[in-house]
Amino acid sequence: KSHKNKEKEEFFPRFFKTGEGEYGQGDIFWGLTVPNIRSIAMKYYKDISFYEIKELVQSPIHEVRLTGYLILTYKFEKADLENKECIVAFYLDNLEGVNNWDIVDLSCYKILGEYLILKPEMKGELYKLADSNNLWKERIAIVSTYAFIKRGMVEDTLKISKRLLNHKHDLIHKAIGWMLREVGKRDTIALRDFLDKNLQYIPRTTLRYAIERMDKDERLRYLNTK
Repeated sequence: KSHKNKEKEEFFPRFFKTGEGEYGQGDIFWGLTVPNIRSIAMKYYKDISFYEIKELVQSPIHEVRLTGYLILTYKFEKADLENKECIVAFYLDNLEGVNNWDIVDLSCYKILGEYLILKPEMKGELYKLADSNNLWKERIAIVSTYAFIKRGMVEDTLKISKRLLNHKHDLIHKAIGWMLREVGKRDTIALRDFLDKNLQYIPRTTLRYAIERMDKDERLRYLNTK
């Protein structure tokens, strides 16, 4: 609480869309920055219990929840396989607090994504999340594949992207576009092939994100074909 920032405390509710009917409705902010939260999480992650982490991730305060999930990412990174399994199980059992895009993006690929690198036979979990009809679980499904992309494995990203192309929410459009752009950094042929086959179904926001790193002529070709 000592890190509270009055200016950001007033700005964050607008930035994270906490108004009635918006995706972050009712969330409460103290105005802490991510570097502040990281430093707190890093300071305490070694000694904190799962019982205490559960209290953090169930907090009504956005930054307190994020602290809890960042602590899990640090614990996961240092854990052996048995403890990684416990952390992933805890994460999947406590997704209620992963209810805004920043918490999704800062936790899911570092926990669930990294675990599925070690246990690829468990990838079905991603597809369950993708089919959940829950905005945040769907975003977790696609962003978790970032861990695969970093290792040059793009197949699951493309499969889940295709499943979610008809989604109505721009937070999914942006997440798919971001992951497709990351695919393109490692495998331009795979990205172009996906765009060419699915262009008529790809939301314009997704397309703009996906083609961001292409040269101007190629970007215009895709935008004008759409």
